[in-house]
This record gives sequence, C-alpha cells and structure tokens, in this order.
Amino acid sequence: MDKLMYDLLVIGGGINGAGIARDAAGRGLSVLLCEKDDLASHTSSASTKLIHGGLRYLEHYEFGLVRKALQEREVLLRAAPHIIWPLRFVMPHAADQRPEWMIRTGLFLYDYLAKRELLPGAQTISFAKHPSGVPLKPGFKRGFAYSDGWVQDARLVVLNAMDAHEHGATIMTRTAVTGARREAKSWRIELHHADGREQTVFARAVVNAAGPWVDRLLRDVIDTPSSHSVRLVKGSHIIVRKLFDHPFAYIFQNPDKRIIFAIPFEGEFTLIGTTDIEYHGDPAAVQIDPDEIDYLCQMSNRYFAQQISPTDVVATMSGVRPLLDDESSSAAKVTRDYSLELNTDGPPLLSVFGGKITTYRKLAEQAVDQLAPLLGSTRPTWTATAPLPGGDIADADFNRFFADLQQRYDWLPEALLLRYARAYGTRIKTLLGKARCLSDLGAQIVPGLYEAEARYLVEVEWAQRADDVLWRRSKLQLHIDPANVPLLENWLADYLARKDLNAHRRSRVA
Repeated sequence: MDKLMYDLLVIGGGINGAGIARDAAGRGLSVLLCEKDDLASHTSSASTKLIHGGLRYLEHYEFGLVRKALQEREVLLRAAPHIIWPLRFVMPHAADQRPEWMIRTGLFLYDYLAKRELLPGAQTISFAKHPSGVPLKPGFKRGFAYSDGWVQDARLVVLNAMDAHEHGATIMTRTAVTGARREAKSWRIELHHADGREQTVFARAVVNAAGPWVDRLLRDVIDTPSSHSVRLVKGSHIIVRKLFDHPFAYIFQNPDKRIIFAIPFEGEFTLIGTTDIEYHGDPAAVQIDPDEIDYLCQMSNRYFAQQISPTDVVATMSGVRPLLDDESSSAAKVTRDYSLELNTDGPPLLSVFGGKITTYRKLAEQAVDQLAPLLGSTRPTWTATAPLPGGDIADADFNRFFADLQQRYDWLPEALLLRYARAYGTRIKTLLGKARCLSDLGAQIVPGLYEAEARYLVEVEWAQRADDVLWRRSKLQLHIDPANVPLLENWLADYLARKDLNAHRRSRVA
C-alpha cells in the first residue's frame, strides 16, 4: 500500500491550527489537520470573544502588538461580518483610578495606531445623557466610549477549518497524534482515532499548534527540545441574566488594576470576565473556582446598581491561555504576543507559542511564509482579502443582508432567521436548501434546533456530540432545558450510526 503522504501535518484544532491549515491549503499544499477533541473545544471557545487591539496592553508599552491587532481587527470585520461585528465599549471613570488625561491619551493612541475605516472613534460621555448610564450606580458621572469587535470565537475556528477543507485540506477531529518521529525526508506520524483505530501517515513538515499542550507535545510525542515555552494562565467568565437593556458593552477598571468586561450575550444574558490566574493542572479539566466567581460578582457589583451573587450565575466558562513565557512577574502582565520557532534539524517542525484570537490570521500567514519555501510552494499570501465561508456579504453590510433574507425567507420566525444569518452568513442557502416552510426543516430535535441544521453541522462542520452543537457551533445550551440534551444525543448517535453503516455498504460495493 502506498504511503499516505501530506506536505503539512497541523497538530491542534484551535484558532491557530485552523488558521495555518487554511492558509497552507490555499497556497496549494496538501494539509492534514488533527485535533484530539472537537474543533475549538478548549482555549478557542473560552475567550472573551473580542476582536480587539487590547487597550490595556498600551500600559505595558506593547505598541507593536496593539498596532498589529488593530490592523487585523479591520481585516477580520470584512472577512466574516456575520460572526464578527462592531461593538461599542463604555468605560466608566472613577476618581481613584487612572486619571482622565491618561485614559484620553490611551484612547487617542488606540484610534490612530492603525488605519480605521469601519469603526467610529472614541469619545467622552456623560452618563446623565447616555443610555449606558442607566444601569450604573449613581456615583458614576462620566466615562469614555470606544469601538472594538465581537466574535463568535468557536465558529471562527470552524469557518477556518471549513475553508481549509474547501481548499483541499483533510480535517480529522477526535484524532490524537500519539507519535511523531523524523525519517530521512519526512515525518512518520502515528494517529489514534476515537473509535480505537490506529493509523500511520507521513508529512514533509509538522506544525505544533497544540496550544496549552505545545510543550507537552514537544517533550512527550515529538521529542524535540525548544528554546521557548508557554505559561498557562486560566481565564474564567460568568454568565448571568442580562443586567442592562442596551447594545453597549462595558470595560471596568478595578482597584487591583485588572480589567473586567461586561458584554451583552445571546440576547438574554450578560457575559462577565475575565480572570488571570496561573494554572498548573490539566488544561482539559480547567474549571472556574468559587473565588473567581466571587471576584467577578464583586467587580460587577462595584459598578452596576443591580447586584449579583454566585446564585445568579447561570453558566460559567473557563479556558487556559497558552501565553508565551516572558518571565513577567504576574499572569496579567504576560505578553499576548506570539513566537514561531522553526526547527530544521531534518524535516521541518514549526511550533507556535502564545498568540491571541485577533492576530491568528497574521500568525498563520507568517507560519506558512516560513514553511512554504521549504515545501516548494511559491504562491503568494492570500487570506488578507479572502472572506471566510458565509462572509461574502456585499460591502460587509450585515443589516442589508439580513433585510434581504427577511424577504426571501419570510416563513421563518425572525429570531431563528437571525440566528441562522449570524451563524452561517451566505451559507444559509446551503443550510436551508429547497425548504419553503418550517416543516421542510424536519423535526425539531430540541427547541430551536431542526433536523436540517443538525444534519448540516454533522456533514459540513464535523459536529458529533451534543456539546459540539449546543455550545461550540451555537449557544443553544443557554436557552434550553438541560433535560432536552439527551434528545439530541440520541438523535446524533442514531444519525452517525446510519451514516457509518451506509459508508460501510458503499465500501463493500466498491
């Protein structure tokens, strides 16, 4: 049997791995991406979901990182206007915090470090006249407003994987890389699939984009030393019933110098976070601590008139950020920049250390820039102007796009149509196919989820389990009774079993 050979094996199905697979496949390289769990199942689905320059990083003089991120903010807003959109942030000011002149200077730099076309600039606001003042405590009189972007983070990962696949890449989820060793001209890679199958493949180069596991993979699987390492920092969020009824988000400066966001979330909720805590456990088992919940409640209560306690928390979200270890004195000060380490002691190995979701595309471009000449690819960079799947919306004007959808699909409930439009963009046509009424979408498996969408998520987006669908491909988990989840689990088990049976029958016929 011939060897199964790829130009590039990418280990890790988070945002960096998916971005690198997309870029490389678009430059004509044969790519295999392996993820031991589901796409975006760890760090990349537990972010604060912001496409931003990182206003607070200016205090640490990381001007280069902020400028790079601000440039990418505009690129991403155009590439995927269905899952990334502008969000206006309000920063209340208190006398015991950073002086107003310092904040104004920071916001001026934030507005002008990079070209800004889609977002309005910063301004000073009076809470007596601005709707964002209504939910705040009476002591807050003035503040500042500025713009950044919001992203459905896990969907961003999936769309990158989809685009990689549509450019020829092979995507294997729930497939662990258990061994990797260099041979004369290629890597020999051992894979373990969730169904117990073992497989051997070969690749001319390997990318280690395993996020929190990047060090462990180098040590235990690839057996290659590195001059870099990651520092694991836990970030946790709480989700509560909505604390305000307007479209603005808040950024709060706290006495300990930490920054906390309070963001409108899924229509009915407020997302509050994040924390920054050194983490030394298993990244797959990360959970919020009671102290973190108390801390986030206290910070919220410092600003909002409506007080919350741990009993008001309806859901939590924790992830481990694999930050580039720069030996900073505290977790909050660790750089959010990244480093790419290329090892050419034999077939190439590129390891990714650090990074943030906003700069993933640039990171991927730079990674492939280093690998492409070694693999014989001379195709130019391409992702800066290419929309992600579903993002080819005219002039990146989502409101006009949605108005057109309302006329075309007037039989769909508006809330459901809006969710579809936000999740799938122009791919809504693929999702809905020839459907002309709600019954054409099949049975409603759980509230808000019809069979047509579930089939699409399995066939197109690699969903296999209930949390793939209800938490990462959507946030329906927040809106349904937990007692309904087994209904989806049973439907998926039955659908996947029939799919496997049909595939087996076709292989026997062939």
